[in-house]
Parts: sequence; C-alpha cells; structure tokens
Amino acid sequence: MMQDPKPDPSPVIQDSEEKAKPPAEASQSNKDILEVTAMEQSPEQDATSEVEEAAEPPEKVETEPEPPLPPEFDKYWKAVEANPEDFTTWTYLLHYIEQERTTEVENMRHRIIEVHQEIFSLNENEVHKRWTFEEGIKRPYFHVKALEKVQINNWKEYLDFEIENGAHERVVILFERCVIACACYEEFWIKYAKYMENHSPEGARHVYNRACNIHLLRKPLAHLLWAAFEEQQGNIEDAKRILKTLEESVDGLAMVRLRRVNLERRHGNIKEAEELLTEAMKNAKTTHESSFYAIKLSRFYLKNLKNVVKAKKVLTDALQKDKENTRLYLNLIDLEFSGDVKQNEGNILVLFDKVIKSSLPLTTKITFSQRKVEFLEDFGSDINKLLTTYDEHQRLLREQEIQKRKAENGLEHPDAKRLHTEDGAVMAAPMAATATAAAAQPAYNYANWYQHYNYQNTWNYGQYYHPPST
Repeated sequence: MMQDPKPDPSPVIQDSEEKAKPPAEASQSNKDILEVTAMEQSPEQDATSEVEEAAEPPEKVETEPEPPLPPEFDKYWKAVEANPEDFTTWTYLLHYIEQERTTEVENMRHRIIEVHQEIFSLNENEVHKRWTFEEGIKRPYFHVKALEKVQINNWKEYLDFEIENGAHERVVILFERCVIACACYEEFWIKYAKYMENHSPEGARHVYNRACNIHLLRKPLAHLLWAAFEEQQGNIEDAKRILKTLEESVDGLAMVRLRRVNLERRHGNIKEAEELLTEAMKNAKTTHESSFYAIKLSRFYLKNLKNVVKAKKVLTDALQKDKENTRLYLNLIDLEFSGDVKQNEGNILVLFDKVIKSSLPLTTKITFSQRKVEFLEDFGSDINKLLTTYDEHQRLLREQEIQKRKAENGLEHPDAKRLHTEDGAVMAAPMAATATAAAAQPAYNYANWYQHYNYQNTWNYGQYYHPPST
C-alpha cells in the first residue's frame, strides 16, 4: 500500500515565530529594508525606469497552452514525488507511459518508414536508368593512353541523357567525372563549356580557362571558341589576348591569324587588321602560304577599303613569286570582273592567255580556256576573237582525249597518270574557292559548263559562222 506524504511542519513553525516577534522589532526591520532599497536605486536607474515606463509595452507572444496531463499520470507522478526512492512506483509510472505512447510511436514509425521507402524507390528508379551507362565506364581515372571508341561513345550518350533528363547539379557532376577520364579530348571540354554558357557565364569562363591553360594548350578549337565567348561577353581585350597566346604557342595556323584580323575589323580597327595581314604575308614560310595571305589582303583592300589599285597590286606582286598559282589568276580575273567588264576586257583576256600558255597541267588550261570562251560569248565585242578562242579550246580537248586513250591503252607512263590525278586535286580547291564569286555573277558560272551547254558536242560554231577571211 502506498503511504500518503506527511505534511512538512517547518512553515507552521516559521509563521508562529514571526507572530511571536514584538511589533517594534518588525517595524524596525521593515524600515531598514526600505532604506537599503532607496540607497541601491541611483538617479540613472530612476531615469531608466521612467524611460521604460514611457516606452510601449512589448507585445505578448501567444504560446499554445500545453495539453493537460491524464489523471492517471498525475496520480502516478504524485506517488513518485512522495516516495522517489521507491523502485516499484517508478516501474508503474514507466509502464503506464509506455502503454499510452505505443500507438503514437507506431504511427510515427510507419510515417518515417514510408518517407524513406519513397526516397529509396525514387533512387532505385534513377539508378536503374543510369546503370547501363555506369557499367560502360571502364576507366574513370585519367591516363595518357587513348580511350576506346566504345567508352567515348558511352560518355557522349551518358552526357546527352543527363542533360535531357537530369538536374543541373547532376549534369555538372557528370561533366566533372567525364573531364577526368577524357581530359585530353577537346570535344568534351567544349560540350561542357557550351552547356555552362546557358547557365552561368562565370562557370563557362572557368571551364574554358581550365581546358585551354591546363589540358588543351595546343588545341586551337577550344581557344577559338573561348575567344568568341569573351568577345560575345564584351571582353575584347581578353579575346585578343587569347588569340595572340594561341598563335604564339602554335605557330603557322592561318585560321588563328585570320580570326585576329576579323576581330580587329569587326571593332573598327582597320589599320591593325591590315598590319596583321601584311605581316603574315611577309613572314610566310612558303610561297604558297604567302599567296594565300596575298589573296586575303587583296580582298580586304577591295571589300573594306574599296581600293582596287592596292588589291590588284598585291595579287600582281604575288604572281611574280608564284607564277603557277591558279588561285592568284582566278582572283585577278574576279577583280577585273568587279569593275567595268567592257573596259577591262583586254586585261581579262591577257590573264586567260597567260594561264593557257603556261606550263600548268592540261586540265587547268582547259578550265581557263572554257572560261575564256564563255567570257567572250557573254561580254566580248569581237566575233573573230570568240571563234579563235573556240578553236583553241577544241584543240586542247583533242589533246586531252589523246592522253586519255594512251592511258587506257597503257602507253602513258605511270608517273604521268599520277600527275593527272594530282592536277585534279589541285584544281578542286581553286574552283571551291571561287564559288562565292561565281554565285555573285550568275552568267559567270563556269563550273557547270558542260552540264548546261554540252560545249564539245553542240557548240559547233563552224556550222553557223564562216571562218574569217585570211
């Protein structure tokens, strides 16, 4: 049986003692207390108290009242307070608490399990989507040995999948994993930088900086894209610095010099662009390279400065050094076409004749000969020159036919056959280079001569014109 707690007699004794005191002693003690309290209060404290009284009282924070405890709990708790050393009383109290809280604990446990189960299922689904790509990564670390093509394709497909389906943080983490294993592959750094350009310019700049200054010191494409990115962001000086550094580290890249020229031109620095082209032409290591820059400088004079005289002089000087460069002849002819064709007819015919009478391959001579025939047909003023040019062109075609028959019969030396193959490759580049000029002059389209006119079979001028009298 539990015993009721006995009442504490100390309060009663204290009350009786206070009642037993004489009234004089009590009044004297109260007076001493008031004096000490008045001495402790300074003027500053009085002023502070007045300010606090004048201030608005703080708003009371309403707190939710605690729910009342069950009566059974109160009964057990009083028993424990009455006899805290009784182990049985504590056991009854804990047993009661455990019974009361069992349902609430179970509900909480189920809610926690459901939340974790949902997270687990989501993670399991995401892992299942990426498991095939993860299995394809055989070398997640860096190595100087080249990666297998299968692994490179796996990284590409994995990145494309993550970009399309994953969150930004996942994509960045995957790119960082990729550029560890593929640190020497330019395409992955460029893909990473292009992705970051759409999210954070500072992030893209950081990627370009790591790629170009650490891993891809001699890879031009990443540097060119970095320079274009900085120019797009308005950092012109940084773009110039990037291109200049690249040109110093990788000498002889024409596209880098041309990118520097065009950067200066776009921002109105015509003089600097001209100096860069002139310097490249003078410091060229080969005649072919010098002719290449001469053509670019000539077009620069013609299109940007509208100076035909300088443009023509650059090409003429280049022809003195490289007399068998067909691109120089083609650009000189196009330059003459840009002016008055009737006035420049003599100069154009002289250029055609130089090529036809030179030591260039027969296929090149035929190409320029047929262009000369069409020029005289479209713009010529003398029928006699047209017929004479036609006869010369027929002679060249017959000579070509004879060489073909000899090659078919095995009479031609193998070196000559190889020469013809190389000639065809040499002529492919000039014709592609002049495609823009040909598009600008619809009547001056010689590339499809035989397709449109079937020149050798149907253009029989002897049928319609009598040869000039001698």
